[in-house]
Formats: sequence, C-alpha cells, structure tokens
Amino acid sequence: MSEKLPSRQEALTLLKNHDCSTHIIKHSIAVAELALKTANIIQGRGISVDVHLVEIGALLHDIGRSKTHNVDHAIIGAKIAQHLGLPESIISIIKRHVGAGITPNEAKKFGWKQDIYIPITLEEKIVTYADNLIEKSKLASIEITIKKLIKEKKIEASNRVKKLDEEINNLIGIKT
Repeated sequence: MSEKLPSRQEALTLLKNHDCSTHIIKHSIAVAELALKTANIIQGRGISVDVHLVEIGALLHDIGRSKTHNVDHAIIGAKIAQHLGLPESIISIIKRHVGAGITPNEAKKFGWKQDIYIPITLEEKIVTYADNLIEKSKLASIEITIKKLIKEKKIEASNRVKKLDEEINNLIGIKT
C-alpha cells in the first residue's frame, strides 16, 4: 500500500469517480476547509499536525456515502479506500470519523468486525471535529449534533462528541 497521499484534485476526482453526489462533494469540501483551518491554527500553536493528511482525509471521509447514507458508510468508505490502495492513515480517518467514533459495543451491535472505530490521532480527531460542525455544506453549532444524538437516545455518543469538541477547542485556544 502506498504511503503517498493523493493531491486535493486527485481526491476530488476519486469522489466523482465513485459517484458521490454533488451535495456529498460540497459537504466534503466544506469539512476539508474547516479541518484545514483548524489544523493550521493548531500547528501555529506549536503542535505537530500533518495538514495535508487532514485535508485529504476530510475530502475523502464520506466516500462511502456513494453506496449508503447510514452509519455503515464509514466501513464501506474504508473498504473503498483500501481497494484504491490509499494509505492506512486515510483509511483510519474514514473508518473513525462518525460522530466522535463508534465504541466496540456499538460496533458489535452494528455487526461490524472487531476494530478501532474511535479517532485516535490528532488528524483523525480534527477531521471528525470538522465533520461534526458542518451540516450539509454550512458551518453549524455543535449543539445541533449533540441535540440530534440525545433525541435519538444516543447519550454516550453525544458525550463523546462534546468531549472531542472541547478537546479540539482547547488545542485551538477556545476555552469551553
């Protein structure tokens, strides 16, 4: 598997070639813009972050939505990325970006194989954070995501989203 990341244009071409809809591509671009801005701020504060990985991971995070719009899009997207020979760092971003990650118990309920579905690296966390703040292709309050999860009785997931939001906000210098 190649460790070379695709360029921004190559990533956009991959989305188009996998029949991602225009609104998924617009969403992915908006997530990438916010993720890039976040990564650059964090890097500017002296914290090491792979900004290019953040950008490409954010662009490709929803490639699985070309096949499904349920939570399985993360698994399907990771399989697509693996099939394309993309680096493990991109596959992990795709696999771990849903909400603030999927716990082993939740993954078991979904029938997913045992694996890590919670963002671990800073790059994975930044993409996930940005995805949680983009509703369709517009910036939205984190409270929208949290309220939606609470309404769906996903309290544990809402707490993870809030914790991740606080973690990234602290890194960029926003006190919550």
